[in-house]
Amino acid sequence: MLSEKTISIIKSTVPVLEVHGTAITKRFYELLFTGHPELLNVFNHANQKQGKQQTALANAVYAAAQHIDRLEAILPAVKQIAHKHRSLGVKPEHYPIVGQNLLAAIKDVLGEAATEDILQAWAEAYGVIADAFISVEADMYVQAKEQHGGWAEFKPFRVVRKVQESDVTTSFYLVPQDGGAVAAFEPGQYVSVKVEIPGEPNTHIRQYSLSDAPGKPYYRISVKREDTLEERPAGKVSVYLHNHIEEGGVLLLSAPAGAFMLDQADERQVVLISGGVGLTPMVSMLNTLVTANPSRKVTFIHAAQNGNVHAMREHVEELARQHSQVSVYWCYEKPTERDKKEAAYHKEGFIDLAWLQEVVPTQDSAFYFCGPTPFMKAVNGALRAWGVPEADIHYEFFGPAGSL
Repeated sequence: MLSEKTISIIKSTVPVLEVHGTAITKRFYELLFTGHPELLNVFNHANQKQGKQQTALANAVYAAAQHIDRLEAILPAVKQIAHKHRSLGVKPEHYPIVGQNLLAAIKDVLGEAATEDILQAWAEAYGVIADAFISVEADMYVQAKEQHGGWAEFKPFRVVRKVQESDVTTSFYLVPQDGGAVAAFEPGQYVSVKVEIPGEPNTHIRQYSLSDAPGKPYYRISVKREDTLEERPAGKVSVYLHNHIEEGGVLLLSAPAGAFMLDQADERQVVLISGGVGLTPMVSMLNTLVTANPSRKVTFIHAAQNGNVHAMREHVEELARQHSQVSVYWCYEKPTERDKKEAAYHKEGFIDLAWLQEVVPTQDSAFYFCGPTPFMKAVNGALRAWGVPEADIHYEFFGPAGSL
């Protein structure tokens, strides 16, 4: 337990963190990777370059400081991050290294304002928070290893099928190389994929949602090839998977992880809303619902630029034909002439509240959504404007947690 004095000091630093949080976390990563370059094998370099990781850590530190007197309030966030840590292979021995460099970064950025009392309070607070993560993650490692077909850290899987789903998305069907069982997972979860790319000094780890229902003799991931854009470089791992991993190839996978999971006990209508490659966990949920709970109504809404990059369209439409409880709607931002000619979509532009109210029969539904952050902000804003309770709004970020 933290003393009242420590809690008071930590809370007094909240305004400072609001202003300097990202500068502190940026300095933290500089110090961390200078002193421990081996950790570059764990962290996503692209998220570092784009500042996403720094922002996510700053938000986490800020939230911890705000709620330091009732850390149970941030337990859901701890669990979400712990899932990611377990899938990456973060270990207890990493936490003292992180703590040491975080305190050094606070001192570097705040200078004389970082008094001994403040640094001591943050050292104590970090110890409590780190212990919480270590405890939660220890349970997750045991659960991942001891489940039927489970394993610790990374295990080799063989690619038995490679299927192009659209101009930019390809699915990989994966089975354990040792011929063992495929561990169970919850619809919405992901696996981490670890690759060594020729010419790259570090290994790279990325998370990909499992895009088919549990209970199959394989895992399926559906990967969008992230080509170079003005605002970011090409995705090293996605391009490598598309261009170099063929049927018969081997990938290293973590056991399934993630706190974004379909609540299968809820009998109400479920609304699955996706943008771009955010449809992968939604297809897993849909495939599960039509077999495990065929009486539950499902509205499946997907937003894409156009039909050329719309993955798994035929599969979802076929499910809707076979199952009367499933309704599907497509929203294309920039439909092609062919899309227009074939009337291949239901709305042009972006998903908005007025259209959601037209196609979703009732707001008394469970809403799940995933996609690029601007898309998720728009969907989240629309649902809240409609009065959907927070408990019925579920979403997943690709990469470090952001803020909606």
